[in-house]
Amino acid sequence: MSDKKVQWHPGFVAAMILELAESRDGLIFEKEYNLNTKPLEIDLLVIKKETSVQVDNEIGAFFRGHNIMEYKSPEDHLNIDSFYKALAYASLYKSYGRTVDEIKADDITISLFREAKPEGLFRYFAQHGYLVSNHCRGIYLLEGTVIFPTQIVVTGELDKAEHVWLGALSEKLRKQDLRGLLEKIQQLSEQAERELADSVLEVSIGANRQALEELKGDANMCQALMEIMEPQLLLREKAGLQKGIQGAVEMLRKLGHEDQEIKATIMEEYGLSAKEADGYF
Repeated sequence: MSDKKVQWHPGFVAAMILELAESRDGLIFEKEYNLNTKPLEIDLLVIKKETSVQVDNEIGAFFRGHNIMEYKSPEDHLNIDSFYKALAYASLYKSYGRTVDEIKADDITISLFREAKPEGLFRYFAQHGYLVSNHCRGIYLLEGTVIFPTQIVVTGELDKAEHVWLGALSEKLRKQDLRGLLEKIQQLSEQAERELADSVLEVSIGANRQALEELKGDANMCQALMEIMEPQLLLREKAGLQKGIQGAVEMLRKLGHEDQEIKATIMEEYGLSAKEADGYF
């Protein structure tokens, strides 16, 4: 794994939006939803626009009107305190309706996500009278006396073909997994979906350097990776260049140079048109 810290949560949000793509028009996605003025944030809140909206996804089939999702990266624990924190978030969210009892408790769900099965949490549930049913592969429903309907999604157990995006949020991907992810991304035609997929891909390659190295021996896949990443790399290169030019402008000003003189200098040094140079003043 790279020394650079992997940004798992943006990848999770992107993966979930892609997971629910077929029902996206009927849903509202609120990432890092603020519960109040203090830093209490729900990782992802998904709201149905209409109660009749059907979500064609085995994770989303559980949804009701307001759906709170908390994600734990491979580096984080999903334990009983995580569960109670999610309950607290759901309770606060319910209490912040515009009118009394506007949001009904039975119209809120909680979904907890982690790659590995939280064995300690499941033991706690068993010891305290909660029932956990394996609804389908990788999806567990918490039954018994619970304030809000809750499901635990073990992403490492999900069907890889059905849940490519969530499955990509792992430190254990193999070369063939990355190849499958790249092939899936190449099938996307909408720009918005490609940008979401780029967020997932960035997490995957950041957390799986060994698999990426192995993939470099596959010329076709290397070419595909470069084609997918090229727009993002160009944006970063452009952002870096712009930052450098702005720094040069500020430094020359501090040295007492006039703006017209500075403008002429950066046009010559960076090959800018007069219109492009005007953007720095």
